[in-house]
Amino acid sequence: MRLRHFLLGLPFILAINLLIAPLLTQASYKTVPPKISFPLKQWEAAPYDRPEQYASYTTQKDIFIKMRDGVILAADVHLPDGQGPFPVILTQTPYNKNMSGSENLNEYFIKRGYAHMVVDVRGTGSSQGVWDSFGESEQLDGKELVEWAASQPWSNGKVGLYGSSYRAINQLLTAAHQPEGLKAIFPIVPMGDMYRDILMSGGTVNTGFIPLWLGLVTGSGLMPPTYTLSDPIMAATVLLGHAGQTTGFPTSTLASVLTGGEFAYDGPQASLRSPLAAADRIKVPAFFAGGLHDLFQRGTPLLYERLKANGVPTKLLMGNWTHGNYGSGLPADNVPTLEQLALRWFDQYLKGINTNINKIPDVTQYVIGEDKFVVQPGWPHQETTAQRYYLRAGGLLTKETASSLEMPKSMLQQPLNGICSGSTNQWMAGIPDPIPCTKDNRLTELTELTYTTAPVSADLRVSGPIAAKIFAKTTAKELVLSVRVTDVAPDGSSREITAGWLAASHRAVDESKSRFLDGQLIQPWHPFTKEASLKVTPNEVMELDVEIFPSNFVIKEGHRLRVAIGPSDFPHSMSPAPQLLNQLGGIATIMNTKQYPSSIVLPVVQR
Repeated sequence: MRLRHFLLGLPFILAINLLIAPLLTQASYKTVPPKISFPLKQWEAAPYDRPEQYASYTTQKDIFIKMRDGVILAADVHLPDGQGPFPVILTQTPYNKNMSGSENLNEYFIKRGYAHMVVDVRGTGSSQGVWDSFGESEQLDGKELVEWAASQPWSNGKVGLYGSSYRAINQLLTAAHQPEGLKAIFPIVPMGDMYRDILMSGGTVNTGFIPLWLGLVTGSGLMPPTYTLSDPIMAATVLLGHAGQTTGFPTSTLASVLTGGEFAYDGPQASLRSPLAAADRIKVPAFFAGGLHDLFQRGTPLLYERLKANGVPTKLLMGNWTHGNYGSGLPADNVPTLEQLALRWFDQYLKGINTNINKIPDVTQYVIGEDKFVVQPGWPHQETTAQRYYLRAGGLLTKETASSLEMPKSMLQQPLNGICSGSTNQWMAGIPDPIPCTKDNRLTELTELTYTTAPVSADLRVSGPIAAKIFAKTTAKELVLSVRVTDVAPDGSSREITAGWLAASHRAVDESKSRFLDGQLIQPWHPFTKEASLKVTPNEVMELDVEIFPSNFVIKEGHRLRVAIGPSDFPHSMSPAPQLLNQLGGIATIMNTKQYPSSIVLPVVQR
């Protein structure tokens, strides 16, 4: 009966989430990379740029391109008005190429001598077919589109891929198929691992972003194609097909994760759609731009690390960005705008211009708390040591272990913790940013267990993945932990820096795929398969290794470091229905004794 009531309430929960949003305006990590000798390359004071070559351009709308199975994809091609042929920048979008935006029409590139080709992926926008997000058919389409673009008379045979989010992820999946003519890619805020980065957070459903995303793709696909008057039959067929998909892939995927079905576990369906699983097949130069508060905060640097290890020319820029404001604030600290960086990248690899690409620093990251970009020796930072801080009685966080006399703390397991926090802003792509409580977690911390250091006597610099080892027990049959890392200012405000999540039933760790620093687990890798799931026995102490997403920050002198542990992180995430019913109403106890020393491990920068 409880399951039935919960399922009946799901549409209401999702509807509220969608209605509020607009108003709120894997390989093993054990290999140690070689140390990099100093001095590091620095950004030049004058950014690379060049003047416009072409004053105007011509757009060819709705060029129909037939795929191998007969499905027709619709493309817009924007060509400079002048003598070709031109290198091609290809963008594959699910958000309807007829919508405004620079990724659908980038005059900056076009006027500097590039053809910009924008295609609606199958089953979206003006294209035929069935939408299969990042699936095999879409990946093979990407390969065909690159080779089609390279073979056109207006093309010089060299193609680059460009775009953000979905349009960044499909760059990587296309590149893994190694199409003829592809020379470079420039993915902005791309996903690495479909399951761990976006679909499920620590084994809980991403209810904050997934409904918004599915609604955007479905809604944009219902806009009438521009060829409606000239070809009404095809337009009607496409629109009816898109409308029919609202009960297909989007609904079935969401229903699967919410009810604990196939997509609630890691497996072939998620692996097929994960760029990290295909990264070893990517051979073209790649420039990654990511955000420290992005949805893909975890996956973007992992992609850079994998390609770098494989000898692929690659760069990484991590800004202080959410998914919705990537690139904001640039230029800054000699770091150019993303368009200037992309122009330099493509000029080198598509036009053959010597842009001194080797002078670009390999890794540049924003430093939260210091509010500036810095060049770093690789990713993860190669000059860090593991420092462990222990959760103590009285809400203390210290480098000293607990005594056997210290009493643990308990909390009620309820699903609405975190309803307005830094996590809310991050996982709703920055939409709630104007709301003050997304920048100060004190309201959320009222229902969490907090552990805080004394004011630090010197700046504490942290860079890379973080891990929490939490010993916990529950009176219920399931437990979810949300572990936040915050910076507590002298005025008491608590700014969320990063966080991690884990369902206790998914606590199994595969050490062969986990990362260690100084012999200590710093980035646990959980299988998240049904087979690897472990039983949660009421009142039995469990060891939970929580992966906290990598960051780059400084706790300034006089500030305090805080770890806040909660039983959920709504609206960002919610357990699948079976697990949710098993955890509701339970009492969770976080152990902090000498026998069960709960702690957090930080990669602390030594220079």
